[in-house]
Amino acid sequence: MSESSRKCLVTGGAGYIGSVVAAHLLAAGHTVTVLDDLSTGHRAAVPEGAAFIEGRVQDTGRWLDSSYDAVLHFAAFSQVGQSVADPEPYWRNNVGGTADLLAAMRDAGVRTLVFSSTAATYGEPDAVPITEDAPTAPTNPYGATKLAVDHMIGGECAAHGLAAVSLRYFNVAGAYGRHGERHDPETHLIPLVLQVARGEREAVAVYGDDYPTPDGTCVRDYIHVADLAEAHLRALFAARDGEHLICNLGNGNGFSVHEVIETVRKVTGHPVPQVAAARRAGDPAVLVASAERARETLGWTPRRPDLAGIVADAWEFARRGPER
Repeated sequence: MSESSRKCLVTGGAGYIGSVVAAHLLAAGHTVTVLDDLSTGHRAAVPEGAAFIEGRVQDTGRWLDSSYDAVLHFAAFSQVGQSVADPEPYWRNNVGGTADLLAAMRDAGVRTLVFSSTAATYGEPDAVPITEDAPTAPTNPYGATKLAVDHMIGGECAAHGLAAVSLRYFNVAGAYGRHGERHDPETHLIPLVLQVARGEREAVAVYGDDYPTPDGTCVRDYIHVADLAEAHLRALFAARDGEHLICNLGNGNGFSVHEVIETVRKVTGHPVPQVAAARRAGDPAVLVASAERARETLGWTPRRPDLAGIVADAWEFARRGPER
């Protein structure tokens, strides 16, 4: 595939990451159709210039045809805690929906796929930074469904010549223009801390302060959502027929919970009260990705690795609010 204009279907393109990727595709001159059932996405998040279909990924075959060049697949349920309490919808949507999507691609002759995977496929790592060769042992149904989809995609590549790239990432944060995080319920640390700064929440809970880390709190790898989007565009042209490439995406270094909270205080100029809470089961001390394969195979390097910059963009979005 040459790096010319492509017609792309973006499933889940009304969500946080999908909408940012769709915006980047449009800016690069590609034609974009967003498919989203709006169960967790927002119609206003669909970028101007993209066609929009309100529908389920399970029904992709109704709209996908041979005029499309590629699919970028973000449509998935992604709440870890919810997946533990109610796993069945995760298997039906994430795995069953992707099976239907792959069948629709096969029927339409669309042979390029970029999949939004996750480092939750690795579970609790034996070593950090985590490479793509690390054992995969998910600790929750969400991670298990994403790993099942990766296996499914690998089989599709081997049997039917699909060209696919799975991108596994940890903590995506920041904002891109009018596109930012607005999950319900919100579980991600940076937007939660920003809610405290805005006075929408009394304090942020710090789950455990006795981990074997420099300040005792968990360390995570945060990547700017715009850097993530740029990797997806590069993956679109790195896919090769019959091959399934898996790449981790991350900054390659981590920030602790205390570092995030202190950075929010500095960026916003607001106090952020915090309260100590017990450790959460299954929270590893350190999760940091090795992105060497992405650098080598995609030619990708994160351009916004600074935590203060990530927080500042998220704060601007939180203050301004999304378009309705």
